[in-house]
Amino acid sequence: MDSNQIRQAYLEFFKTKGHAVIPAAPLVPQDDPTTLFTSSGMQQLIPYLKGETHPMGKRLVDSQPCFRAEDILEVGDNRHTTYFEMLGNWSLGDYFKAEQLVWFWEFLTQVLNLDPNRLYVSIFIGSSAAPKDTESYKIWQKLGVPEDHLFYYPAEKNWWSRSGTPENMPPGEIGGPDSEVFFEFTQVKHDPKFGPKCHPNCDCGRFLEIGNSVFIQYEKQPQGTFRPLPQKNVDFGGGLERLTAASQDQPDIFKTDIFQPMIQHLEIVTGKKYQGLNRPAMRVISDHLRAAKAMIDEGLEPSNKQQGYILRRLIRRSAVKMRDLKGDLNPADFPAIFQPEISKFKSTLTKGLNLINKTPAEKINEAFAFNLFQTYGFPFEITQEILKEKQIVLDSVKFSQLLKQHSDQSRIASAGMFKSGLADHSEIVTKYHTATHLLHAALRKILGNHVHQAGSNITSDRLRFDFTHHQPLTQTQVQKIESLVNQKIKADLPVTKTIMAKEAALKSGALAFFKQTYPEQVSVYSIGNFSRELCGGPHVSSTGEIGGVKIIKEESVGTGKRRLYAVIENGTKKPAHQI
Repeated sequence: MDSNQIRQAYLEFFKTKGHAVIPAAPLVPQDDPTTLFTSSGMQQLIPYLKGETHPMGKRLVDSQPCFRAEDILEVGDNRHTTYFEMLGNWSLGDYFKAEQLVWFWEFLTQVLNLDPNRLYVSIFIGSSAAPKDTESYKIWQKLGVPEDHLFYYPAEKNWWSRSGTPENMPPGEIGGPDSEVFFEFTQVKHDPKFGPKCHPNCDCGRFLEIGNSVFIQYEKQPQGTFRPLPQKNVDFGGGLERLTAASQDQPDIFKTDIFQPMIQHLEIVTGKKYQGLNRPAMRVISDHLRAAKAMIDEGLEPSNKQQGYILRRLIRRSAVKMRDLKGDLNPADFPAIFQPEISKFKSTLTKGLNLINKTPAEKINEAFAFNLFQTYGFPFEITQEILKEKQIVLDSVKFSQLLKQHSDQSRIASAGMFKSGLADHSEIVTKYHTATHLLHAALRKILGNHVHQAGSNITSDRLRFDFTHHQPLTQTQVQKIESLVNQKIKADLPVTKTIMAKEAALKSGALAFFKQTYPEQVSVYSIGNFSRELCGGPHVSSTGEIGGVKIIKEESVGTGKRRLYAVIENGTKKPAHQI
């Protein structure tokens, strides 16, 4: 089966088990300052895993594009990628281990027709956070998995939360034990450098994890203990790329149908084969450009900040690898959407190389690399790769310290603008989130109905709101918008949530401007008669809880797009109640 057939088969299989197909979340999450990108399928479902009612029901399934920046330097082997598609299914307090493990086994062996003798399973061995998972062990045994294919591992391998192992989870974080399934590529011989004996979690390449059933049933408490959640949840994730590799019995995922078109293109433009020392560079280019295209398709542009910086880093690292393969850098070798950034970087690369070549080796250190980063936008790892020819190795820790020092100084310089005066992070973020709805409605009232939200970012210090508009705002317009928002706050309008059919919600006048496809059942938040939007929350129960809003900055972020920054000034004695 090819990757498209596997994706469709997975969704159809779980639909037969009573699951509703939910739309994928944006790759760049809205209103979540804790992460730059959506990195897992469960990210959009956290409120529902904690007990909130999902409008589509208790059984959900999807295919979620994900990106993990921390894996950038891992790309180059036969299985790591930064961008991947996660097939997921969830039970929100409905079925649990007995159903989940049986269904996944059925999908693997009867739908994908994988050989059961090549499937291995890992299970949580237990810790002070939770007991040994003997229940999963017995279920796998009943399914016919032999004892020598079942392995117990500690929390480092078989516990899942967004923060990692139990001791690293902050209070309020949810997680639990998991059970993973691995596919054995019998044609791959074990490499002894990874240990005397091969096993599912060995890094030699013989085994590949293809699915992880997480049993989210605990919440970390402030005192460090774990409280059982009101409902037991299943959170399954299986990478489409890895399931495709297993289905095609291909230990190198870059030889599957997902990556082969790009690999073949690289062979043509470089005149080199995908083999030997060429493989790591071709893998990096194909992975990075695939991720970069997904980001650009969502409207992201290369820049020196946040998500835009990661996008620029991916494109430029691909350019360096292409230069390594060809000996030069020709923007025409890249798809058209990348050529403007490649052209910019070609000039930057030339300047940087000239500077490196004329600088004595004894003067090339971490400070030199930082100045190169500041002046030309050279990511540190790219500088390291360029310096290999000079046999110079720089200390990444020292570079990170310089970068942190610079970031701290920038933060101190802007601290006066972003003082909220409120200690409770969750409450203030909830207030800011509701304030963006008021701001959106006010912008449309003052500027016109052509205005629609084009992105937002919320921290405990301020809100940032992007919107479509063709020209800068006048001071008078800013004052009118701010005044209207504060009028609605002072009026203490009720904030109500209604679950409705999507078509009915849109016909009722609810706004829905983001690119993602909405499910058939949606949550609609109304603020009196002033604002009505499709949204996932959280929100205060009435606008009087917000305080006062002050717009502190207005700027352009591209053709036809503006950005506002605002802070909450006046506190309130009323607590923020999320709905």
